[in-house]
Amino acid sequence: MIDIQEFRKLDLRVGTIVEVKPFTEAKKPAYKLMIDFGPLGTKRSSAQITGHYRPEDLVGKQVVAAVNLPSKIIAGFTSEVLVLGANDASGNVILLKPETTMPNGAKVS
Repeated sequence: MIDIQEFRKLDLRVGTIVEVKPFTEAKKPAYKLMIDFGPLGTKRSSAQITGHYRPEDLVGKQVVAAVNLPSKIIAGFTSEVLVLGANDASGNVILLKPETTMPNGAKVS
């Protein structure tokens, strides 16, 4: 268990996916995402979301991501943010997203 102060250290923000490329070098099927977080800039993320999403359907979608975790290098690609989702019954990720359009960079509280 963590306390609320620990949880509040996590910086969750809304961003809009602006570019998606297949991540063919990854061990598991994934995409390379470019996400616009407004005043925080555009950040890169590796996301294993190929089960429910096609690249052309992701561009323009808003997502929620943790933006203050350390970068991680995955198969030579630097993933700067962690996009959040939940696993369905088959283990495929369903992205978490705001119910209505939010400004890029909006803080999740």
